[in-house]
Amino acid sequence: MDARQQRGMEIAATTRIVKKGDRWIVPSQSMNGKYTVTKKTDGYQCTCPDHELRQVKCKHAFAVEFAMKREYHADGSETVTAGMRIIYAQDWPAYNAAQTSEKDTFCRLLRDLCGAIPEPEQQRGRPRLPIGDALFSATFKVYSTVSARRFMTDLRDAEAKGLIAHAPCYNSIFNVIESETVTPIIQSLITTSSLPLRAVESTFAVDSTGFGLQRFYRHYSAKYGHDQVARDYIKVHAMIGIRTHIVTGVTVTDRDRHDITQFKPLLERTAENFSVNEVLADKAYNSREVIAFTDNMDIAPFIPFRSNCTIKPNLKAPAWDRLFHLYNFKRDEFLAHYHKRSNVESAFSSMKRKFGDFIRSKTEIAQINEVLLKVLAHNIVCLVHSIHELGIAPMLTDSLPTKALGCPENAVLS
Repeated sequence: MDARQQRGMEIAATTRIVKKGDRWIVPSQSMNGKYTVTKKTDGYQCTCPDHELRQVKCKHAFAVEFAMKREYHADGSETVTAGMRIIYAQDWPAYNAAQTSEKDTFCRLLRDLCGAIPEPEQQRGRPRLPIGDALFSATFKVYSTVSARRFMTDLRDAEAKGLIAHAPCYNSIFNVIESETVTPIIQSLITTSSLPLRAVESTFAVDSTGFGLQRFYRHYSAKYGHDQVARDYIKVHAMIGIRTHIVTGVTVTDRDRHDITQFKPLLERTAENFSVNEVLADKAYNSREVIAFTDNMDIAPFIPFRSNCTIKPNLKAPAWDRLFHLYNFKRDEFLAHYHKRSNVESAFSSMKRKFGDFIRSKTEIAQINEVLLKVLAHNIVCLVHSIHELGIAPMLTDSLPTKALGCPENAVLS
């Protein structure tokens, strides 16, 4: 199997190929567009540059072949039928119940989560806003996706329901988001909010995404020969559970930080609280060091290889060699695991559609806190849906994080 066939198999396994008459619409492997493949008497014709330039059978044509099922008959003829698309069933009653009660359950879980934050003792001065009420207000504001001033009506309703002691001024919400001291607290709340699902998550996927800022930057483009202006952004690196899309570890960096530098801390943070069997990542995370690190933790990595990767006999990298052989010689077995990595893309998409794909804050600390609050809101929403769809219920056990979710003492959701 040559390189074009291998890439065609990847496209067929990880993307949706649509048949329109005698043509197939095949997505680009880099997800930058789509190409049209047409069946001819002497082969395939594709609109991609590789076929137009070299007039050879391209990876998109191979992808179409892999997506089709061929049945050969005794007389030498063949019957070609389109491969069936796998459809996952949706538990609509549970989904509807979760959606229609999401906001109310979100507020109660958030209140219980923030209520477990220890309040520092105040010796003197004007009584300050309790840290639990402050973080509740900031997270609820991010969940609402409206400006702080328009959000005050929701905050007064929360006060009337007893979720907070007193509705703070909108400027107080700004002060919380701009405070550097709340960043580790939000990180801890994200971890705590994921723990009730540790009994159902054992396979995880890692990736990064960008959230746009309110400023722009210039960079020189070698392709166009002059400066380009683009919206600045920060990167969110996250480890998510592929079943519930819960975020188990997250870091926020500038736009130039490479993804592979965040792999180890995210995996270590997840392994502290979850039993990790598999970790899925794209080619950006592929290195001998990463694969050996994952293998030493008794975790199976499923990371595809770049086209220039090879086995070097003089290097002792057994984990790399095993994964390399699995990827190249048992591609179907590899892709059966790797296709679940798309769940991390779905989690990012859901997060951005619900809470926005841009950051309102201006300062660096506020930008980090705001995007972390988006992740926290996403986790609580995932927990709400899991309560309805998975039927998680309190179980008696000794666990500190239970108090953060408002469960009775010595009880935890599993």
